[in-house]
Amino acid sequence: MSNLPKTSLNVPNQKAVATFGTGCFWCTEAVFQKLKGVETVQSGFSGGHVENPSYQDVVSGTTGHAEVVHVIFDPEIISFSELLEVFWSSHDPTTLNRQGADVGPQYRSVIFYHSESQQKEALKLKQSLNESGAFNNPIVTEITPFYNFYPAEEYHKNYYESNGNQPYCQFVIRPKVEKFKKGFAGKLKLDS
Repeated sequence: MSNLPKTSLNVPNQKAVATFGTGCFWCTEAVFQKLKGVETVQSGFSGGHVENPSYQDVVSGTTGHAEVVHVIFDPEIISFSELLEVFWSSHDPTTLNRQGADVGPQYRSVIFYHSESQQKEALKLKQSLNESGAFNNPIVTEITPFYNFYPAEEYHKNYYESNGNQPYCQFVIRPKVEKFKKGFAGKLKLDS
């Protein structure tokens, strides 16, 4: 457990929170923002041992943080289990500390659970996916208690929406978003 102070959360009444790391948070944010029932998605850092790290600190791979998204959602519209389905389908959870060309512990696959029920659901689905052979290799996703979240710098906010014409967005994020939209068409917001 971290020696850092625990982050206090501001979760509106009747809403819930999930924190996921799937590699680059620009990709993850672009996917989760499109889901019905998701109110906000904030890119940031969790799981490290440095207080208030910068993006440059985290990408050095020395702070222990993962790039994550902090998702505020309405459990009356979308469940945590449904978010988990999107989580596991939107990245490769079988590669340790790596997503595509992004390599290092900051790009690890991780679920920072906020309750015992989230932990149980995540462990159950991970086991089920492993047993079903859904992936060619075993899932290496960490399932660990949430402790701290540090928001990323402002220029990371809505990165894909604001920078869609940049090469990284065109060649890395867009294909992930398009694949996601096909697989989860019934769960998309109308403007997606």
